[in-house]
Amino acid sequence: MKSLKIKILLFCICLIPLTVTDILAQKTVIIRPEASDEVLINPGIGFQTFQRFNGDELNEGLGWTEGFPIQYQKFSGKLENKDHPMTTIAYFRVYWRYLEPEMGRFNWEMIDRALKTAHERGQTLSLRIAPYGSGKEPDDPTDVPSWYRAMVGNKNEWMPDGQQGWRVDAEDPRYAGYFGRMITELGRRYDGHPDLEYVDLSIIGFWGEGRGSDIITQNTREALVRAYTDNFKKTPLIMLLTDVKTNKYGLSRANVGWRVDCIGDIGFPVKDKGNPGWAHHYNYYPQGIINFGMEDAWKKAPVSLEICHVLKQWKEERGFTEDDVNYVIDETLKWHISSFNAKSSAVPEEWKPLIDRWLKRMGYRFVLRSFSYPEFVSPNGKLAFQSWWDNRGVAPIYKKFLLAVRLTNDKRTEVMITDADITSWLPGDNLYDDAVFIPPDMPPGIYQLQIGIVDRQSHKPGVNLAIGGRTPEGWYRLGKIEIK
Repeated sequence: MKSLKIKILLFCICLIPLTVTDILAQKTVIIRPEASDEVLINPGIGFQTFQRFNGDELNEGLGWTEGFPIQYQKFSGKLENKDHPMTTIAYFRVYWRYLEPEMGRFNWEMIDRALKTAHERGQTLSLRIAPYGSGKEPDDPTDVPSWYRAMVGNKNEWMPDGQQGWRVDAEDPRYAGYFGRMITELGRRYDGHPDLEYVDLSIIGFWGEGRGSDIITQNTREALVRAYTDNFKKTPLIMLLTDVKTNKYGLSRANVGWRVDCIGDIGFPVKDKGNPGWAHHYNYYPQGIINFGMEDAWKKAPVSLEICHVLKQWKEERGFTEDDVNYVIDETLKWHISSFNAKSSAVPEEWKPLIDRWLKRMGYRFVLRSFSYPEFVSPNGKLAFQSWWDNRGVAPIYKKFLLAVRLTNDKRTEVMITDADITSWLPGDNLYDDAVFIPPDMPPGIYQLQIGIVDRQSHKPGVNLAIGGRTPEGWYRLGKIEIK
């Protein structure tokens, strides 16, 4: 009887289809890519150009330009930036008067050209429309639009407490009405534009930096903030770190990031460290991030910071040492920086290793630690995989790129999109397991299995990973897999 059962069992095993038997017997392939230490040029992170684009000449000396329409340089065809990192973001800051030179007539061509040029130079555009600059004369080129000045009169309001900061009265209802209308039209035209990286939520103060936002009424505050949050639903918004009422109201309306414009202010002069006096890094930024409710904003929207003066000024006039530069860098990393505006000024040669260290941590940096998959799969079958990712940057990625698997050989190439939400990959370890289906008409054979983070429309790689094995197309080779 026992012998008969064994014979029946052996007979049944012989009847099992070969494919099922193979599946039961196959091994799991485990790939552990080697991490790369190179500086990566990736979307939405790193240094920015300011009023310029990749390939343009930098500002000379210790000065810079801002607030005026871009003066376009003759392009040589080369994108390299001498003494400045390559970038994926061009930052444009312009005064209201140049976008709306006549009431209700908007100079969209100015923005369109900046977006087009950024795209051609491998960049996206970040934008701030500042209400006015710090000039004091009615005909000053940094003033509010001439038509608005004629409407409200030539009085410079400064601020109710007698300090300088306002050009016109922010509590005049016409201010929120007309400035807010301009922002509304800006959002209607450009929200979601693929080449628009983010928009600064600028409401009042010199250069749009928000001075005095804590003393405006709640009605004015809400009208100005909602002009942005009601009309930019797709393009990220970033707020100046101004005050608890304005920042918390902005957060209540949308996922907004934050920025400040004086990174590197650790006291004047730096050499007098025993008595540094009031400084943004000690007396304002650490406290404001917490007190204004912005400490977790980085998880949903970017933190973009701007230098105080320029790097050359840090070195030549303020006596920064390498320790001082590293202190500033480490503070910004602690605050989850994604991008930095050094005002298109040169990086001192001896500080380039420090800047490279910064760039390797700024924003996101994805290292694929391991990827496991079956050694073969059938057409119309399911390719299940397990992956372990390490984000070695200090922030997530905010754009919704797609994680994709590619199989390729000389007969067929197939890209299969996963459901991964990579915007949820915060710094540290992230696990993602999934399965993709093999097309039923996939020819049998040995394929190279590749991984990539791709554009949502083109399905072409758009993000560089910090691992080896990159192909010229931007995919990353992992191993072999058989279709049978």
